[in-house]
Amino acid sequence: QVQLKESGGGLVQTGGSLRLSCAVTGNLASVNQMAWYRQSPGKQREERELVAAITSDGNTNYADSVKDRFSIFENSTKNALFLQMNSLKAEDTAVYYCNAEGLIGAVSQFTYWGRGTQVTISA
Repeated sequence: QVQLKESGGGLVQTGGSLRLSCAVTGNLASVNQMAWYRQSPGKQREERELVAAITSDGNTNYADSVKDRFSIFENSTKNALFLQMNSLKAEDTAVYYCNAEGLIGAVSQFTYWGRGTQVTISA
């Protein structure tokens, strides 16, 4: 089992910055990817968008909409995941979820979710 708890959301003006944190506990032996997803207002759970991901060997990938603005990283002990968000836009408003996944190739073997943290960008 893996437990994920997000924090750091809030209300910020357009152009501002936020850093989200995810406390990671439990058995991480088989987790090989950590990620941030977001669910925009009016979207369903199945429509959550991958924002950024980091693999166990440190490779990262980002949604085109956040490249050069967001950065995903972990601490050295890998019990915390972060998302640094800069130059925030109104369309970044969403609930942001921390995700831990065990992949074999591109096939998900298991996935864990946190409860999410609300990020609201005001004009």
